[in-house]
Amino acid sequence: MVFKKLMASLGAGGASVETVLFEENVVPGGVAQGEVRIQGGTVAQQIEGLSVGLQARVEVEGEDGEYKQDIEFTRVQLGGAFEVQPGAVHSVPFGLEIPWETPITTFLGRHLTGMSVGVTTHLAIARAVDSGDLDPVNVHPVPAQQAILDAFGQLGFSFKSADLEKGHISGTRQRLPFYQEIEFHAPSQYRGLNEVELSFVADGREMDVVLEMDKKPGMFGSGSDTYRSFTVDLHAYAQTDWAAYLNQWLAEVGGKRNWF
Repeated sequence: MVFKKLMASLGAGGASVETVLFEENVVPGGVAQGEVRIQGGTVAQQIEGLSVGLQARVEVEGEDGEYKQDIEFTRVQLGGAFEVQPGAVHSVPFGLEIPWETPITTFLGRHLTGMSVGVTTHLAIARAVDSGDLDPVNVHPVPAQQAILDAFGQLGFSFKSADLEKGHISGTRQRLPFYQEIEFHAPSQYRGLNEVELSFVADGREMDVVLEMDKKPGMFGSGSDTYRSFTVDLHAYAQTDWAAYLNQWLAEVGGKRNWF
């Protein structure tokens, strides 16, 4: 599949640029393959630099409340300076590595509401930089993440929303300046539980799984959160029954606090 996004022409009579993704479906730890195509205009232009990167729209807590910020979290330079002659066509291939911490945007064939992640293209020309619109990519979970998400589904949890928050989760291997939270509505059998928030922080070997339980207000006091984190081997994850594991933990935590 070829996915294209046409960038604006670079000035009167200038070149136009097109970013092409050969496949917009990717996974953390994978590579997005594509090429940048530069079409010369009616005048010669000196290209000082060309790069592609990954960008995410992130929630930021400020003094005046929350606001959205676009954060580029990886970038690769594509060659050096060159000149584009009138009418000439340049095709510059690229392979953009997808960091292991890249947030998931697609699960079970549906886009997760609130997720905006994609490829950006930067072209430095004539002492200016032209940045194209975001070329969206669909980031699917790796098998270990899929197993955890499936376990929540097996236990009756339903997807509520997802967001990206600027900041760090303490005690994890996080390196990016933001993290993802995937929120689930709790099923009726967990009568004192309102929702669970799930975060993945992975590298090439293991993954930190962070859970935040939010109990319903009025259940023996005001609402409160309980955290839990554990590590999953990305290659040995299938040795664990994750539905049973999560159910046991939820039952233990809820039982100790008289939630359930």
